[in-house]
Amino acid sequence: MITKLNLQRLYWLVFFLPGICWVADSALPWDMEALSKTPQTYPAADFSVNGMKALFYEGLPYKGQSTKVFAWYGAPAATGKKLPAMVLVHGGGGTAFSDWVKLWNERGYAAIAMDTCGCVPRGTYGHWERHPQGGPAGWGDFEHVNDAPQDQWTYHAIADVALAHSLIRSFPEVDVNRIGVTGISWGGYLTCITSGVDHRFKFAAPVYGCGFLGENSAWLGDFEKLGKEKAQRWLELWDPSVYLKLTSMPMLWVTGTNDFAYPMDSLQKSYRMPQAPRQLCIRPRMPHGHGGAGEKPEEIRVFADSLFKDGVPLPRITSQGREGNHVWVTYVSETPITKAILNFTKDKGVWKERNWAETAAEVNASARRVTAVLPEGTVVYYVNLFDNREVAVSSEHEIIAVE
Repeated sequence: MITKLNLQRLYWLVFFLPGICWVADSALPWDMEALSKTPQTYPAADFSVNGMKALFYEGLPYKGQSTKVFAWYGAPAATGKKLPAMVLVHGGGGTAFSDWVKLWNERGYAAIAMDTCGCVPRGTYGHWERHPQGGPAGWGDFEHVNDAPQDQWTYHAIADVALAHSLIRSFPEVDVNRIGVTGISWGGYLTCITSGVDHRFKFAAPVYGCGFLGENSAWLGDFEKLGKEKAQRWLELWDPSVYLKLTSMPMLWVTGTNDFAYPMDSLQKSYRMPQAPRQLCIRPRMPHGHGGAGEKPEEIRVFADSLFKDGVPLPRITSQGREGNHVWVTYVSETPITKAILNFTKDKGVWKERNWAETAAEVNASARRVTAVLPEGTVVYYVNLFDNREVAVSSEHEIIAVE
């Protein structure tokens, strides 16, 4: 018998069928055939963390010179069964973080975290030691936009992620059909591009990152300094919006209402681009950073487990609407919805400066429907649903007043 819950699982399953990718690698700046080969590895004897393996792997040539990429790899104790795996992409100021690998190991996953800026994890936050064979430094690399694309940071960073994926796929304990990618901030930006480039991944979870950086992001000043022509060149080469339309894997978008770098309007344009299932987790005033904020959202674990470990999936919003000041969402869920929150703001202007408030919404469990009344003066709103695991899923935000 087909039920709503069975349909929910089927909704995700159909996007795992082989051959669904419709984009030829030849249309991309990267040679995915070459990046899909296992890279050469080298010992990293100067680095040691209990339970982790430190290594270098061969990156792409940079300005005619070979490069090496540092990475931490870890896996749970052997059980004789193949493991799901995660590729972890740090953001601005970060490097390869062993604690992030350990977190996913504790969740039952093999994991690899690489440095995408030619550094090794020695030094202080934002001031990591450069490796003599490192590739270009991050972030954005706006000043080198007129260089050959193959000598720019985004090109190398995406290649580093794809090569880390190829490397972890080569380990005998890893199930190549159960590998996901998640990244934070600039790593979320890279995750968005990766989702449209490396179709071997089975899901992507960008945290904060999105596309349309030339419209309303933290880097508008950088684009103004470049001038119109150079800015357009950078955006045509490296903005995630160029690649998200090529994405065919499920995606979970995690962010906060007041993110300083990737505002909600650009996020919405981004998550609407892929022709694939998507879910949102938008927390009011979610802090921006590595560590607990960007690495540990429980929604990412639940999302991964539902796809790779037959775990109970996140609730899923199936429709939403508004009539006057009355709003509603419908949902399917294998777990009880314990509460629903209407998040709203009466402020206009810069997204990061808006004050968000919340009020309880009414849950009709039998109808799988949530309703709420918008307070007078609401400019933007969305709804969060919480189940008995305290994970959140979000509706799309709606702007109901002229900005």
